[in-house]
Order: sequence, then C-alpha cells, then structure tokens
Amino acid sequence: MDWRWEGSTQKTESHVLQERQVVLEDTGEDGISESFQLLQIDVECEHQEKETQPAASAVWCSKNVQRKQRHWEKIVAVKKSKRKQEKERRKANRGGTSDIGPQHSKRFLRSLTKEKLLEAKHSGPRLCIDLSMTHHMSKKELSRLAGQIRRLYGSNKKADRPFWVCLTGFATDSPLYEECLRMNDGFSSYLLDVTGEDCFSVFPRETLVYLTPDSEHALEDVDLNKVYILGGLVDESIQKKVTFQKAREYSVKTARLPIQEYMVRRQNGKNYHSEILTINQVFDVLSTYFETQNWPEALKKGVSSRKGYVLRDSVE
Repeated sequence: MDWRWEGSTQKTESHVLQERQVVLEDTGEDGISESFQLLQIDVECEHQEKETQPAASAVWCSKNVQRKQRHWEKIVAVKKSKRKQEKERRKANRGGTSDIGPQHSKRFLRSLTKEKLLEAKHSGPRLCIDLSMTHHMSKKELSRLAGQIRRLYGSNKKADRPFWVCLTGFATDSPLYEECLRMNDGFSSYLLDVTGEDCFSVFPRETLVYLTPDSEHALEDVDLNKVYILGGLVDESIQKKVTFQKAREYSVKTARLPIQEYMVRRQNGKNYHSEILTINQVFDVLSTYFETQNWPEALKKGVSSRKGYVLRDSVE
C-alpha cells in the first residue's frame, strides 16, 4: 500500500511541475489565471494527502478496538452470569415462599401472609410476650428487646403455621414502645394484639404456661388450648429466676425447653454453658417444633452453638 502511495505522489508532483512549466512559458494575459490554477492544484494535492493518511491508520486501529470490544463483552457476560446465580441463591434461601412461585406479586404474598396470621388468631397457637418488667431496663437493653420483637415477628410471618402474638404490659407511651417505632419499620401496623394490661389478667390463669429456663418441668408439646408466655426481659446483670418467681407469685404453671433431654454440654475454651435464650430464639424453637413435631430439629434451629450445647446424636 505504501509503494502505491509513493507512486501516486510522484505522479502528482510531476504533474505540478508540468503545470508550473506551462505558466512560465505563457507571457500573455492568461498568465494570472493559470497561476491561480497552479495554486488550486497544490491545495487539492495537500487535501488528498490528509484524507488518505487517516484512512490508513483507521484500518490499523480497528483491530485494537475489536479486541477491546471482545474483552468488554466477556466482562459483561460474567457479570450477567453472577447476577443470575445470586437471584437463584436468594430464591432458594426464601424456602417456603419459593413453593408459591415467582409469578405472584408482592401484594398477593402480603395478602396471603395476612390471611395466615388472621387465621392463627382464631385457631392457631397463642404466644404472649410479657413486657411488664421493662421499667428497670436501660436504653441499650430496650433497643435489644425491640430488635428481638422485630425478629420474632419476622419469623412468625414466614412460618407456614404461625402463632398469634400478644404483647402485654405494653403501654403506648412507654420508652419501649417509642424504641419499637424507631427500630421497626411498620411496627404500628403489625398484626398482633397490644395491651397495657398484665398477662395474668388478660388470659384465664389455667390456660397459661410461663416458659422459663428455671422450671423443673420440660415442655413436651405445644397445646392449642394453652397460652405460652415469654418474659420480655433483657438484663445484662443476669438476675436469676425473675420470670420463674413471677409465675409462682401468680400460681401459673411453668415449663422449660427440653434442652437437657435432647442436648448435652460441649467443651469449649470458656467453659460457658447457658440455657437462657432470647425471646426470638425461644420462638424459633416453638415454631419449628409446631411445624415438624421434632424436638431435636427445633432445638437445633433455635439454640446457638455459642450456648455450649449440641444434640446428643451429633456427639455419639
């Protein structure tokens, strides 16, 4: 390609020289016009050179552009594949909702959850959160309790067979109520009962079972005719037997989760073992057992390994 260009350049230069010779020979009146013609030919030659040079470089740059384009397409394809895998992972983690199928709208799923919760109010198991012991709790402890209430309600919404939840001893002008509004989006529209009265005056006492780790009796089953009470107490000083003594004061039956019956202590560096769980962890055990009728599976769901307990089968 270069030798052709050089040839064409030489031809153009010889042509220009010929034109210049013609101008020198002419001495008549047309000399001025032919001089302008010579200048025009020179300008056209320069213009042709400028147009031809970029055309040659454009062919050379196109390979580099194509290489970059292919590299960019590979990056886009990898990102698209990762997004697809992430969607499938989230869909698998949703568990129960994946059976409904993605063809349903969020509005439909919300209405389905609402229907299940309202059905639990009439025919499901009942759970009471006793919040009458919060007046001695610090700001930090109230925040932790509000977070536990949020997680408990979230787990209940996802359950196939939800409980009907009632918050007792819960005044709407209390610091805990304000903390729940601050930390929990949509708390005022939660589908549950809220009352400032004590749990012992709201329900018949013969139907009450206060769940406390200090009880001597292990919980054997979830009875639909009973109301299970969880003490809404976050106490960093760890006062012992607070809920147990309150239940005895009102002559209410007590029970504990069957951790001792199905789990054993595991050796750890701190030699720490505790049966004290948060209210949302206790609820996860109750909810899982109510759906599966399997205590080992339920305890595995709610009792963290940090508590120092493991299932007997895992040790044997």
